[in-house]
Amino acid sequence: MPGVLAFNDTLGQTIPPDTPHAVSVSLPTWSANVGYEEGQDWVVSKMQTGYPRFFIHKTIQRLASSIVAKHGHADEMAMLFPSRTVANRCVNFFSKQNSSIPEQQIRILDFVTNPQKAHADQGKKVLPKLSAVLYPKEHWPIAKAFWQHSGDGVSSRRAEFCERAFHDGSMVEKSTVAEIPRMRKGPRRYQRQMSIDDHELDGQNGTNESESFIDGIDPSQFVEERFGRNLNVAFAAHAKLAIRRRIAGSLTANVDLHEALQKPEEIEKRRDLEGFSVDDVYLYPTGMSSIFNTHRTMMLARGAQKSVMWGFPYVDTLKILEKFGPGAQFYGHGSAEELDDLEKRLEGGERFLALFCEFPGNPLLKTPDLARIRALADKYDFGVVVDETIGNFLNVNVLPYADVVVSSLTKVFSGDSNVMGGSAILNPKSRYYTELREVLGREYEDNLFEEDAVFLERNSRDFVSRIARINANAEAICDVLAAHPKVKQVNYPKHSPSRHLYDACRLPHGGYGGLLSCTFYTLDDAKVFYDHLRTAKGPSLGTNFTLSSPFVLLAHYQELEWAAQYGCEACLIRFSVGLEDTAALKSIFLSALDAITSNESQ
Repeated sequence: MPGVLAFNDTLGQTIPPDTPHAVSVSLPTWSANVGYEEGQDWVVSKMQTGYPRFFIHKTIQRLASSIVAKHGHADEMAMLFPSRTVANRCVNFFSKQNSSIPEQQIRILDFVTNPQKAHADQGKKVLPKLSAVLYPKEHWPIAKAFWQHSGDGVSSRRAEFCERAFHDGSMVEKSTVAEIPRMRKGPRRYQRQMSIDDHELDGQNGTNESESFIDGIDPSQFVEERFGRNLNVAFAAHAKLAIRRRIAGSLTANVDLHEALQKPEEIEKRRDLEGFSVDDVYLYPTGMSSIFNTHRTMMLARGAQKSVMWGFPYVDTLKILEKFGPGAQFYGHGSAEELDDLEKRLEGGERFLALFCEFPGNPLLKTPDLARIRALADKYDFGVVVDETIGNFLNVNVLPYADVVVSSLTKVFSGDSNVMGGSAILNPKSRYYTELREVLGREYEDNLFEEDAVFLERNSRDFVSRIARINANAEAICDVLAAHPKVKQVNYPKHSPSRHLYDACRLPHGGYGGLLSCTFYTLDDAKVFYDHLRTAKGPSLGTNFTLSSPFVLLAHYQELEWAAQYGCEACLIRFSVGLEDTAALKSIFLSALDAITSNESQ
């Protein structure tokens, strides 16, 4: 059984420590979180990394600077994207946010494999490529907003891969290449559907050399030694297929990749919906990318209309609806009264593209009334998009109520806090299914970097076994907090007034998830508790270790009064509970609670 992750109060260190592609960073004190939000040098200068959509990884920054130094001007910066298509969306965002910027000041450079360094087996290897949007430095806030909201920027592993190729000349700017030879190219999506008995990786005796290398040694060492710049396309495609099968619910066993792809589809279907298959699962580079692209897909399929943001949202979901479409009707409380108001609007003739919600919400863990929302959607013709990241599909089944289910695979599906990913799932019973599939057939790009897929597949193998323990630990911490007189309110689906709505979608063996939050009666109490809490402390959630954060402070520092009117107070602390020993974890929380009392007596 995993032990408690050693508490580390080193400001700015990666979480987990010494992890080059970590998706969290240590902000161990309340003042450190304030300093980060205010851009204070004593915090920012020490940060080795940060959450990737908010803090651009230093490898990405370095490659972008190298590209500008070679192909740009001193007054320019660059944003890096996995494809020309995504780069074009960034350029369009510039023009919409500031139409006064001269068109020639925003330009795209495409980087491709240098044909002079091509090999005979090049079609079997992942090739370095990316697109860079160069823009004047003063417009950095616009570029950063697109990066953050869309979630479609390059990953740090892709940047690392391409940086080596850029400096050794095997990746070059496209205009410098006289003629680019045609490479083997299959269908748009995953080259092709990989058969479960396809041994393209090795070609002999059904053995998988790549898999035998990765089992038993450090994955970072494996990828570097085995692949370098020669990551096998077929192996990465197999990893993606296994990921999609896990998301579909047809692969639940903790087995290596080779065995996973030999196993027949399991009889028990977690999604349990007639007509549903792995072909309805789409992968994205981040969870926010899955939301951003689902919104795009909905607009292309149904026409641009205003959407509904239901419940207090994760910050960027609302921004996507507001900035990349006709806008949003925001219902921040997610209450029955607000649902009444929505129904009145619909009865009065107002129409919407789709309703976006989280199940349950973050950070208040309120559960939307999906049955009533679905009934209104069917009657008044709007889509329903449900983010199941917090509940996760081993605890709840929300697909029957949704047209599309989105999720961040970065979180508990991975658990290791070292890779980004996202998914979108189509409901084959949706009235929009045919139109959505047609749009995705034209528009979908698989931009999940192959090396990221290798790590994501490996991390997710024990997903099923982890969830039960995380559920149990979260309930135990919920009870500890709820029993303490200094805690004003605990937010957790099991003890929420909306529990009956959660239970309506809860699976027979499902629990209430690993995320909870609490508020304190005073801000001072919250600060003392946080500073004395000996867990990992930083952004993100769904980690295999307990991770704590003053979430409202981090997500809404510039709009604290606005957030408070929806019940999200500045003294709220969010906990993503991990796999630690339950008794030890309870002791850690009790000790931090005792510190509040001790502080008052001084």
